[in-house]
Amino acid sequence: MAPFFPFCGIIRTMAKGPSTIEVTCPCCSALLKVDTATAEVIAHTAAVKPRMFSDMEEAARAMKEQDSRRESIFRQSVEAQKHASELLDKKFQEAVKKAKESPDTGKPIRDFDLD
Repeated sequence: MAPFFPFCGIIRTMAKGPSTIEVTCPCCSALLKVDTATAEVIAHTAAVKPRMFSDMEEAARAMKEQDSRRESIFRQSVEAQKHASELLDKKFQEAVKKAKESPDTGKPIRDFDLD
């Protein structure tokens, strides 16, 4: 659900007012030029987005940082997978040991059998 902005998008007619109104969009900060007679947008100017990086060296540095972070996450996941197989093997051995120690009681009792 979109947030509520009071009087957002509502154009009220004014006596002898200007023929167009400039409105700033609350969502994207674009500048809209609205005709008061027809209540329709006649011009749209997109908001200027600031640059992420001031120069190419800063952008290259950020890319190297992302690469090193990605590499460390990959190494961590590889280590986790190595240890995961060992952990699963230990769990399996423990389950086999527990199954050998507990006696087999036969068929389990179902709720249907109790009626």
